[in-house]
Amino acid sequence: MVTKKEAELDFEALLEKYDYKFQKGDLVKGIVCGFDSQGVLVDIGAKTTAVIPAYEAVDKGENIEDKFEKGQEGEFLIIKEEDDEGKFLLSKKKVDFAYAWKELEKAKAADETILGTVVNVVKGGILVEVSGVRGFIPSSQLRARETEVEVGSKLELKILTLDVQQNNFILSNKKVFEDTAEEARKNIFSQIEPGQVVKGEVVRITDFGAFVDLGGLDGLLPLSQLSWRWIDHPTDILKVGDKIDVEVIAVDHDKQRVSLSLKNLEPDPWIEAADKIKEGDKVDGVVTRLKHFGAFIEVFPGVEALLPHNEVADYQNESKTMIKVGDKISTYILKFNPADKRIALSVHEQAAVPAEEAPVEE
Repeated sequence: MVTKKEAELDFEALLEKYDYKFQKGDLVKGIVCGFDSQGVLVDIGAKTTAVIPAYEAVDKGENIEDKFEKGQEGEFLIIKEEDDEGKFLLSKKKVDFAYAWKELEKAKAADETILGTVVNVVKGGILVEVSGVRGFIPSSQLRARETEVEVGSKLELKILTLDVQQNNFILSNKKVFEDTAEEARKNIFSQIEPGQVVKGEVVRITDFGAFVDLGGLDGLLPLSQLSWRWIDHPTDILKVGDKIDVEVIAVDHDKQRVSLSLKNLEPDPWIEAADKIKEGDKVDGVVTRLKHFGAFIEVFPGVEALLPHNEVADYQNESKTMIKVGDKISTYILKFNPADKRIALSVHEQAAVPAEEAPVEE
C-alpha cells in the first residue's frame, strides 16, 4: 500500500518531468497531436497540449487539415503564455514568415532572381507574394511588357529593399533584364546590320511609334515605317505582345540605337502606281488627312497625293460642302514624280502645272 508520503514524492517527480521554462517569444519544437474547434493541438512537452489558433495556422480560405497532419513535427512560436488551464498559444505562420524573410535576405545578398505571384494591381504598382511575404513593385520598376499583368501571373523579380522591422519589401521586374541587357546589347550589335530581317516582339507603344524587343535590345519602329498607308496611331495595327518580322534600316553603334521598318517588307505601292496612273488621269480617292496647306488623298492603295489648299477651296466652293477625312472625291493627276513619291492633284481637268511644288509632309 502506497503511503501518503510516497504519493507526494511520486507527484513531485511527475512535476519535475514537466519542469519547463517556456515563455512568450520562444521558438519551440512540437508534434501535431490533433485538432479541435480552436485549431491545431501540439505537444511541446508542457503539462497540456498547446494550441495553434486557426488564424495563426493557415491563411483565410485554407483548410487546416490540408496543411497539418497528426504526427507532423515542426517549429512553433509561443505567442501567449500559459492560461489558467496550462495551455500555451502558438503560431506557425509567424515562424514560416521569419524563415521566409531569412531566405529573402539571402536572395538579396546574392542578387538572385526570384519568382513572385501577382496578388493585386494597385495605384502606382503591383502587389506580389514571394514565399508567403507580400511585396510591392513600383510601376517604374516594371519592364514595359509587364505593365499589364493579371492576378495570379508569375513575374521574375529582384529585391531592391528589404526591411523586416519596417515591413518594407520592394522589388523590381525591370532590374532582372537590365542586369543582362548590356551583354545582350553587345551580342546583338555585333551581329545586326541594315537590311537584315529580324524577329521581335512589340513591348511598348507610343504616339510616335512602337518599341520592338529584338532579344535583349529594344529597336524603334517609327510611325512612318509602319505601313505604306497612312496610320493615325500605332495601335491601329499593333498591340503589345505582337510578334512581328521587321527590317533593320539603321544601326547607331555610338548611341546603341536600332531603327526598324515594317512597311519595307511589303511591296512598294508607288512602283505599281507608276504603271497604273499618269499625269492627266482622273482618279477617285479618299481623304486621309487635312493640313493647313491642303488635303492628302489616297488615290491608289498605299499612295497618297496632295490636293493643295487653293484646290481644296475651289472644290468646296463648287460643291458647297466642306472636305472631311473619309470623304470620297474625284481629282486629276496634275504632277506625278514616282522617284520622289510625290503626286500633286487638281480638281480641274486641264489645270496649269504650278510653278512650285506644294509642300508635302514627310
